[in-house]
Amino acid sequence: MPVSIDLKNPEDRPVVTASQELIDEQKKPLIGLTRAALAEALTEIGVPAKQSRMRASQLWHWLYIRGVSDFVRMHNISKDLRGKLEDQFTIARPIITEEQISEDGTRKWLMQFPARGAGRPVEVETVYIPEEGRGTLCVSSQVGCTLTCSFCHTGTQKLVRNLTSEEILAQVMVARDRLGDFPDADTPMGAIVPETGRKISNIVMMGMGEPLYNYENVRDALLIASDGDGLALSKRRITLSTSGVVPYIRQTGEDIGCGLAISLHATNDELRNELVPINKKYPLKDLMEACRTYPGLSNAKRITFEYVMLKGVNDSLSDGRELVRLLKDIPAKINLIPFNPWPGSPYECSDWETIERFAEFINDNGYASPIRTPRGRDILAACGQLKSASERLRKKNRLALEAMMIAGHGE
Repeated sequence: MPVSIDLKNPEDRPVVTASQELIDEQKKPLIGLTRAALAEALTEIGVPAKQSRMRASQLWHWLYIRGVSDFVRMHNISKDLRGKLEDQFTIARPIITEEQISEDGTRKWLMQFPARGAGRPVEVETVYIPEEGRGTLCVSSQVGCTLTCSFCHTGTQKLVRNLTSEEILAQVMVARDRLGDFPDADTPMGAIVPETGRKISNIVMMGMGEPLYNYENVRDALLIASDGDGLALSKRRITLSTSGVVPYIRQTGEDIGCGLAISLHATNDELRNELVPINKKYPLKDLMEACRTYPGLSNAKRITFEYVMLKGVNDSLSDGRELVRLLKDIPAKINLIPFNPWPGSPYECSDWETIERFAEFINDNGYASPIRTPRGRDILAACGQLKSASERLRKKNRLALEAMMIAGHGE
């Protein structure tokens, strides 16, 4: 049975650090700032310009290598400066209001971020998927989504706002806290801090929202995540998934240099207009051209095309033939995703035999086409199921989901 931990209940809350403290909305966050912006923030509180870059490097080390969320623990920074930092800035983590653990080990966190400006506090979902030899964190870029893809649960939640670079990075840092993935926090000063053995080895921008509709914040967060003197995640292990915001695709490759995934799901404009409505603005012809010219594209750096398997909609062998034709000459991998049900969805998952036959055809035509194993379905953490209000679904909706899952197993 899945485990649900209500972190609002003191009896359920485990021993935590300052990462569970509520962020002070009146203080400026330091997490998510570039090195230059971090140095500038220090000069604003009286640090001499000649020292600001050195102090910024110290802060960077404490934030991203050691994972510290309390200025008091920054031992090589003077007590006076630590006091000024505490008065003006925050490095606290967002609150985790709920944690769920699936039967398969997948974890989902509901994180609460403070109000911004005249807004209200918001919540987003972040998912950790442990697999043999790797651990993948699925990160959100927006609260809600504007794209209304018809098969996606997240698309049924209206966009509230973009997440800041701080809030995007904070998801990674909270996950590392919860998984014990900052083992170097108490390493003695001057000792070599190991860079291997992390539980989170991969990041995918595949959570709530369309990353390229929040481009600048996503860019800044991923450049910090991949900084070799910080969180140090390889750009080869960071993947950004887009539904096809064509004008930002090339820029993503040039600025960030991460892997690219395209939420495709259809091989003609008529069907894709229905499944992924952004296709009406950026049709397949334009999308494929953007993919063919993606910076660094090669057999060693292929584009992943995500293709959700919808029963009787896009799962025939003729659809497979059109998919091969559409991706001709693009170094690619086709990720077949069994549809993950959610309450009220109009679609069903393709039969397993149909999915395997489809995958075999694609493989025979020269494209790797792994079938993504559904993970976290029992806690609504699987692909396309994220929604910040999902934990508060009414009981009848949960029962409806369970009934659909039982029916699916019976096919």
